[in-house]
Amino acid sequence: MTDHDLAPPIAPDHMDVRESKYDRLIARAKTVPSAVTLVVFPGDESSLRGAMEAAEIGIIDPILVGPAKKINDVAKEHGIRIEGIRIVDEPDEKSAAERAVAMIHEARGELLMKGSLHTDDLMRQVTSGTKGLRTERRISHVFAMDVPTYEETLFITDAAINIAPDLDAKRDIVQNAIDLFNAANLGRPKVAILSAVETVTAKIPSTIDAAALCKMADRGQIRGADLDGPLAFDNAIDPGAARIKGIVSTVAGHAQILVVPDLEAGNMLAKNLSLLAKADSAGIVLGARVPVILTSRADSVRSRLASCALAVLYANARRRMAAAPVA
Repeated sequence: MTDHDLAPPIAPDHMDVRESKYDRLIARAKTVPSAVTLVVFPGDESSLRGAMEAAEIGIIDPILVGPAKKINDVAKEHGIRIEGIRIVDEPDEKSAAERAVAMIHEARGELLMKGSLHTDDLMRQVTSGTKGLRTERRISHVFAMDVPTYEETLFITDAAINIAPDLDAKRDIVQNAIDLFNAANLGRPKVAILSAVETVTAKIPSTIDAAALCKMADRGQIRGADLDGPLAFDNAIDPGAARIKGIVSTVAGHAQILVVPDLEAGNMLAKNLSLLAKADSAGIVLGARVPVILTSRADSVRSRLASCALAVLYANARRRMAAAPVA
């Protein structure tokens, strides 16, 4: 075994990975119809500019929901063009989130996009048991991460919403990520169910969940992907590490979706990749009636556009399914 065998899979020297992953998603989104997107409380430069950048390249049709005066003042101060863009005047964060969710119920939008309000304030309305956007599917978050040293776009789930999901919740978390991957037309995904070790042991409950999820896939309870687990992180992304452990599967060493055992593990993994590997991260919430685009002030332009692109591709896939004739 050579040092090269132990190194993580990286792109060939001639391939600029950072310029290819998100750009492919954005390019695909440009080929499908744009999606009417309710931008909730775009009250600062970052959130307003992110929405307008996505509109300028033609992937979303934004409706801005929030205080009209504040939005116009931000646009004027920072030179952001919003002429011709509809504004639904709502005085504060709570009322903006409530109105945007109500507009989804009225079929006046296909996507929600977080503005400058706190994520909890938006998700509280989305997950409300009475007026929210819940479905039978568990709501979960997916990070789509562009790691410079890794050839694949890494989907990490769930690192933001479900704190300690049980097996049934993990089934939905896995299926949500698979559906997003397939909607983005990235091929049949390889899904690694992560734990600390690659063997099943009662001492580590996440290994039992991993084995159960793989069997659920065998039985058709999870569809559209190849699953393997439990896998330690190195076995999931490094072919050399997988060979050393004698793991033979289509997933080990080549994972595209990483399913973490709990929110703490996922949050630490995503932030480690962002800070130490200089990865970009796009974020989207699935399992509600419509996808929810989550962006932050720290996100790069490409990250914001990639988040929008993923949501638009997902919305387009849902349109096509709804239009398909019933067998």
